[in-house]
Amino acid sequence: MTFPTIRIGIGLAAAARPAYITPARGCDLGGDRAVERLRARSHALLDAAYAAGVRYVDVARSYGLAEDFLAGWLAVRPQAVDVVVGSKWGYRYVGDWRLDADVHEVKDHSLDAFRTQYPLSHGLLGERLAIYHLHSLTPDSPALEDRALHLALARLRASGTRVGFSTSGPDQGEVVRRALELEVDGQLLFTSVESTWNVLEPSAGPALAEAAEAGATVIVKEAVANGRLTPAEDDPHPAAVQARRVAAELGAGVDQVATAAALAQPWAWRVLSGAVTIDQLRANLGATGLDLAQDLTGLAQPPREYWAQRSARAWA
Repeated sequence: MTFPTIRIGIGLAAAARPAYITPARGCDLGGDRAVERLRARSHALLDAAYAAGVRYVDVARSYGLAEDFLAGWLAVRPQAVDVVVGSKWGYRYVGDWRLDADVHEVKDHSLDAFRTQYPLSHGLLGERLAIYHLHSLTPDSPALEDRALHLALARLRASGTRVGFSTSGPDQGEVVRRALELEVDGQLLFTSVESTWNVLEPSAGPALAEAAEAGATVIVKEAVANGRLTPAEDDPHPAAVQARRVAAELGAGVDQVATAAALAQPWAWRVLSGAVTIDQLRANLGATGLDLAQDLTGLAQPPREYWAQRSARAWA
């Protein structure tokens, strides 16, 4: 598998469903969040990303219609043959395209869920599906012990698809290390990792460095902390305050500084932009030109505090 060289990718978690936990969605998306409106917005965002050199796109079964939007875009963009696609299974979108849904997504890491969701992902994305992640693996997930699931994932791996997992929660480092010990027939099961890393929550860094050293592809998500490290929020945490101070000194946006801090990690293969608008995407891409002299992670939140705060963010 040949991978592109640009180190920023784009994820459609916030762009391809009407509600999410990122801020200022009313300003970014307006009041019209009908399916075709968000499809057109997502296609325009993908066009801008591709024109800027982005060649990795991250979607998931639970990101509304992200796989469908991406598949439609790829179908009419023959020049985008060099785009690498990663998707995720293990959550289902159940929000029914409503802003006020009581539940927007449901977690299921069972073998049955994999057997149900993979054909749906492959049916939309076909052979373009290069990486398939188990979505938001945590220490209590049955997927860590389910040998029947491991065998099914190994068969997918043998077919040529890279098999991996994403992580969430305060114990990401533990999960990365445990998951990367799993073997089937003497081969490591997982060779791709997608984890949250940002200046407010860098605790997974050492485990991600070990993963990269072992040969895994490491992808950073939530580099701007679901909007806390963007101009849309004035977060009072010391690390966020320091990031804004550095941004002012550099004449840059705080989102650019946060993205640049993630790009500075030598183990990061790709850092995802979760932009909803083209202007946000361009700001994130501007991080590639920043040279950060400061390590901003020394003021990070305790992981459990960070994740409790993230869990409390409202869907809008």
